[in-house]
Amino acid sequence: MIEDKWLSVNDISDYLGVRIETIYRWLKNNDKEMPGHRVGRHWKFKKREIDKWVKSGGASDEK
Repeated sequence: MIEDKWLSVNDISDYLGVRIETIYRWLKNNDKEMPGHRVGRHWKFKKREIDKWVKSGGASDEK
């Protein structure tokens, strides 16, 4: 298994334990600055970037 592979919205949803709709809401909300990358019509993520974002409070309910 490749450790640093790109993850999909579904992968990140499962990893964080949140609904897919929540991921798309975070991506749409510029204040959240969720680290995602557009590849065509799809969003892709790096696990280490998501971990850093969560640890910095990016996934909190506060602004």
